[in-house]
Amino acid sequence: MPLVDKIQKDLYKAMKEREKERINALRNIIGTIKYRYIDKGAKLTEQEEIKVVQSLAKQRRESIEIYKAAGRSDLVETETKELSIIEEYFPQAMNEKEVRQLVREIIEETGAESMSDLGKVMPPIMKKGRGRVDGKLAQEVVKELLS
Repeated sequence: MPLVDKIQKDLYKAMKEREKERINALRNIIGTIKYRYIDKGAKLTEQEEIKVVQSLAKQRRESIEIYKAAGRSDLVETETKELSIIEEYFPQAMNEKEVRQLVREIIEETGAESMSDLGKVMPPIMKKGRGRVDGKLAQEVVKELLS
């Protein structure tokens, strides 16, 4: 089932249960996916839908930091709730052990030997991880293994 269909189904459920915050968050996700669909002029692939959801989550994280700095705890709380709803639609993330294994494989494939090869290693890691790899964790592991 495409991601947007699953979100639509969850939206109907939230509407029946009158979960106002969840309804708003899901409508935002669906609206953004449909906007990208119209912009592209064709249906989005599952990977593209996941990228949309991840970018929405990134926006929420950035907003949370800004609101914290401004002392707006009410908005921090709202954005945090919305972020937790958005994260429900992420693919199952790789744990640290899986990330380490993937990084080792990519280092072997690319022949990377030093930190100057970081640019050679990161793109294939992110491509093979397809939204399941946390970029920060992967970068830390790469730095650790190449140092």
